[in-house]
Amino acid sequence: MDPRRLLRSILLAVLAGSALLLGACSEGGKASFNAIDVTGADYAKDFALTDHNGQARTLKDFQGKVVVMFFGYTQCPDVCPTSMTELAAVKKLLGKDGEKVQGLFVTVDPERDTPEVMKAYMANFDPSFLALYAASPDQLAAVAKDYKVYYKKVAGKTPTSYTMDHSAGMYIYDTQGRLRLYSRYGSGAGALADDIRLLLKS
Repeated sequence: MDPRRLLRSILLAVLAGSALLLGACSEGGKASFNAIDVTGADYAKDFALTDHNGQARTLKDFQGKVVVMFFGYTQCPDVCPTSMTELAAVKKLLGKDGEKVQGLFVTVDPERDTPEVMKAYMANFDPSFLALYAASPDQLAAVAKDYKVYYKKVAGKTPTSYTMDHSAGMYIYDTQGRLRLYSRYGSGAGALADDIRLLLKS
């Protein structure tokens, strides 16, 4: 056989084999997420909190939707409004699929975050978002521990002008209510929207 034809045959065989290998990897491999994949984690499996309308809530209430859960407080100067604005942008980026996303905001400052205050706060971002609160300081502490969330009151110039230090990531559940991802603060609406698209396809 002509050496050039032989070399061409070998190259074609190698390329064909590579294509088959890549296809097998992409079909059998795990989805590539921008956020941290925490699938199978033994924490943050559920919660029992009350929303700003006075309704008791658990993850089961949101079956069929991707749930994005964030801990914060309404008087937060930057991190919280930035995160909620980002989540509202995600819903718009997803188009019609945005209806399959449920934003949840858990207050770490129930002393000032009354249901009325939280409802008005959610309306600034998306009317479908729900703010949640714990029935007591002990319950809030228990939920925060289960979610590995840090929060601490920082004294201000007056008794009511304090701030709250707190964790700033988002917990993301798939449509079956399983914890799948942890998105760090500032990841961007585009990256989060891409991850949610993958979850909606799975």
